[in-house]
Amino acid sequence: MRLKDRVALITGGARGIGRATAEVFLREGAKVAIVDIDAAAVSQAVAELGSGAIGLVMDVTSRDSVDEGVAEIEKQLGPVDILVNNAGIIKDAQLLKMAEADFDSVVSVNLKGVFNTTQCLAKGMTERGKGVILNASSVVALYGNFGQTNYVATKAGVIGMTKTWARELGRKGVRVNAVAPGFIKTRMTEGIPDKVMEKLEQMVPMRRMGEAEEIANAYLFLASDEASYINGHVLSVDGGVTT
Repeated sequence: MRLKDRVALITGGARGIGRATAEVFLREGAKVAIVDIDAAAVSQAVAELGSGAIGLVMDVTSRDSVDEGVAEIEKQLGPVDILVNNAGIIKDAQLLKMAEADFDSVVSVNLKGVFNTTQCLAKGMTERGKGVILNASSVVALYGNFGQTNYVATKAGVIGMTKTWARELGRKGVRVNAVAPGFIKTRMTEGIPDKVMEKLEQMVPMRRMGEAEEIANAYLFLASDEASYINGHVLSVDGGVTT
């Protein structure tokens, strides 16, 4: 088991990629804390995942909520060894039509939320001299995307923070990396019309959408000792879109 007895905290862990990551981590021996803003989804996920998983409602945009949540998780499971900053939202619109509130809310969750959880946990990790921080970016951070000014800005910002933190925290025993998923089958993509979906799939050299577990497996590798000398890297898992 590659993560035996390690404690992992996964934000946005109740559904999609976060949920798949929780399943993979549990299978590899980790104790997993699933945090999400949706209380019902948290309860359902924990019930289905079973032994080894706990759930907590947390608002990553609120530092108080993060501090309180982390304290409760560490009380129940012990110090967090692995943080997966997976929580994210989309509120798409073209630049000239984007509401300021929609820009602000995406930045608050996707960028400030990553800052809040990482700053909260990095102190303990550096004091212990070990830890892994994994951030969810996106392939659109690398090449942009029509109608996603706010989302692309946050995911590009996550790459910048990842590389900065790798320099700051690496010398203290904490590795920081990011995963940049391509087009993945999740709740976010369920509403995409079939014709648009077909066009997206044609953009991918492998001619298909990715599965959530394929992203979870990338997180598993980066969290494990097999990636012990990987720091400050952005791993694209996109079927070749960015080649």
